[in-house]
Amino acid sequence: MPRRELRPGGSLIEVAGLKVGHFTSARRPTGCTVVLAEDGAVAGVEVRGGSPGTRETELLSPLSTVEQLHAVVLSGGSAFGLDTASGVMRYLEEKDIGFDAGAARVPIVAAAILNDLGLGDPKIRPDADAGYQACLAAATMPPAEGNVGVGTGATLGKLYGLQRAMKGGVGTASLTVGGITVGALVVVNALGDIFDPRTGELVAGARTHDGRRLLDTPDALLRGELPAALDPGQATTLGVVATDAMCTKIQVAKVAQMAHAGLARTIRPIHTPLDGDTIFALATGRAGKPADPLLVGFLAAEALAQAVLRAVWTAVGLPGFPSASQLGH
Repeated sequence: MPRRELRPGGSLIEVAGLKVGHFTSARRPTGCTVVLAEDGAVAGVEVRGGSPGTRETELLSPLSTVEQLHAVVLSGGSAFGLDTASGVMRYLEEKDIGFDAGAARVPIVAAAILNDLGLGDPKIRPDADAGYQACLAAATMPPAEGNVGVGTGATLGKLYGLQRAMKGGVGTASLTVGGITVGALVVVNALGDIFDPRTGELVAGARTHDGRRLLDTPDALLRGELPAALDPGQATTLGVVATDAMCTKIQVAKVAQMAHAGLARTIRPIHTPLDGDTIFALATGRAGKPADPLLVGFLAAEALAQAVLRAVWTAVGLPGFPSASQLGH
């Protein structure tokens, strides 16, 4: 798939009211990415993977009292990376942003992590300062893609072991239909292979034993090529979808649920016991139009699928982990 076919364009920041910032470690391949909604956004979440690592997801339930959140953090470092949310809270508190709890304003910050500890020194992982630095870098400019932020240490196609995996990364895309914009940002650190849903082409994934070609994991499984035992939590795909439409908490919860279809179209297998697949959904309401959850959910899935492809095609290979472009597909 040539790069010129990576459509739609745009990015998550096309949704008014959001900023995106990356922190990329200079010491090993890891980092974090923050999505700031400083004026607040109605939020929901859908967790589908069997090995998630998250923070404040229960607060986003339609049954919970708090209506809005102020940031979402996606981080490397496995569960250690959840500490990045503390740095984001510190940044927001300094700006007097948060839920009015009477004695203080409490920033509502949700987070999810992926495991990239297998690349380099596992003692080096994103911390609270990394989250704070990502906030300082946050802007309304189109965010960088590929090996940045939470995508720095992302890999994919790991069902047959890391020695046959490839490089993943961060991607983003957006769509505008009927005066409503829906954007997506995703980090692909999946167990499964990546496919282009328009053509059915295998784009990236587990490689053959010699490392020179793509294996096609779904076909290999159907042929009975069973993988060796793998530890839980070695893979995950994390994302944020957002709209400028006006949504209720119930509606954004449905949008987060529908958005997972974009992962199912592009990643196979998906939502496995070893992945921690988590999608957050935000609604800033800046368009001033009430949402049609069917349309917003459909667009979220479409944008997320394109963001997955962008994440793979913008990724740059690391030693032992070639990119899709390096493998010649």
